[in-house]
Amino acid sequence: MYAVAGTLGRGKSFVDNGSLVAPEVQVEGAQTKPPFYLGFATAAPQIEGANATDGRGPSIWDTYAAIPGNIDSGDTSAVADDFYHRYLNDIAAMHLLGVKKFRMSLAWPRILPGGDGQVNDKGINFYGRVIEALLVAEIEPHVTLYHWDLPQALQDRFGGWNSDQIVPIFAEYAATAFKAFGDAVVHWTTFNEPWTFCFLGYGQGSGAPGLNDKVQAWNCVHNVLKAHAAAVKQFRALVPNGKISMNLNCDWAQPLTASPPDKAAAERKMEYMLAAFADPIFKGDYPASVKQRISFLPQITAQMAADLKGSVDYFALNHYTSTYVADKEGAIGLQGPCDYSETQVDLAGKLIGAEAESDWLKVTPWGFRLMLNWVNDRYQPKEIIVTENGMSMKGEDAMPMPQALQDTQRVNFYRDYIAAATEAVTIDKVPMTGYFAWSLLDNFEWGSGYKKRFGVVHVDFTTQQRYYKASAKYLVTLFKCTLLDPTFTYPSD
Repeated sequence: MYAVAGTLGRGKSFVDNGSLVAPEVQVEGAQTKPPFYLGFATAAPQIEGANATDGRGPSIWDTYAAIPGNIDSGDTSAVADDFYHRYLNDIAAMHLLGVKKFRMSLAWPRILPGGDGQVNDKGINFYGRVIEALLVAEIEPHVTLYHWDLPQALQDRFGGWNSDQIVPIFAEYAATAFKAFGDAVVHWTTFNEPWTFCFLGYGQGSGAPGLNDKVQAWNCVHNVLKAHAAAVKQFRALVPNGKISMNLNCDWAQPLTASPPDKAAAERKMEYMLAAFADPIFKGDYPASVKQRISFLPQITAQMAADLKGSVDYFALNHYTSTYVADKEGAIGLQGPCDYSETQVDLAGKLIGAEAESDWLKVTPWGFRLMLNWVNDRYQPKEIIVTENGMSMKGEDAMPMPQALQDTQRVNFYRDYIAAATEAVTIDKVPMTGYFAWSLLDNFEWGSGYKKRFGVVHVDFTTQQRYYKASAKYLVTLFKCTLLDPTFTYPSD
């Protein structure tokens, strides 16, 4: 592995190659440093591999991926990026780039293989080594407790997020993590994109655990909110100087026409996708538009509202794309009765934005600025951190590697989205302080397997060799990171 200089202890240098200025990367547009920090984001089930190593228990995504037809090409996350064995190299790579923030998640089944009960010391020790190596490399870890990898035992025992039995069990897991790592980690989030794992996993069946039940999906929403509040109660006691939030994802909803019904429908889409989670936290109840249409929506009690109040210290936003929305009375969507329809084309048949490899993702940087303003206007948070933003480049997986490394479409994506965010901060006075690019590495992209690549680092999944893409060079140049290796040579074994 890449050699660590000195003893693994806080305050020590990871390497000492001197301070060098990053070379220019030739792209169109201004190179003014953005008014927020840069980080790279990852998730344990997408990069770690080692699914049966050192006592890790099975997750619902392990089970889901083993069912033929669920994952493109029959891929699994059994090896993924082998981060479990290669984390020192990947941390060294970020250090050499001068990147100071890294978002990661903990795998619940690696820490508590059965979901609760006996703690797996080898799992705790692994994350302790990762966090320690990050701190030695002068990289701040931002840690997510749950990125979709529910221990299979809990799904089998009582239906996972469909049951409120999970609430104290999640709080117990959270407390275990806070006790182990709370002195080293300041920034935490409880859940990543509950909209995705509730409505795709429980409501549609296109993700783990593969169910198609709208009632279970909304039960999932409700139990996630209760579990978040219970975990934050533990957090306040165990990590008094930390900051915590929940990573919420949302597309910008653009009215298909300027008609009042379409404008109202677009607002309703935002409420279904984002406010269904954020309103209970910031306002104490579900949006009226949701309550009026979802007859089986669980009720937020006065006690639950009180528990949720003040349970986030910053707004953690994941954003990628935009969609057109039109009023449609009687429409039933992914989340149930909603009275709106979505489309990626306007009335003239023109796409809302350029295509990415992921069919759901169209390049719409203008929507990013609108999205940030919507969050700020509705919730007026003290701080917004964009915890995911990125793209899968069209046709990248089929390209020869030299062509894939020159990922101009991704460079332009980052240029334009970051410019939009900069305008939101400097012109609109949105309190955005951080930006995490998704993702550091090409990785296991859920149902798409390894065919859709989001990384700024190319991964050869046969050899596990890594190579910087032009987008990595662009980002560290734009943010004026202190580059320690001007040759951009990826650290290797």
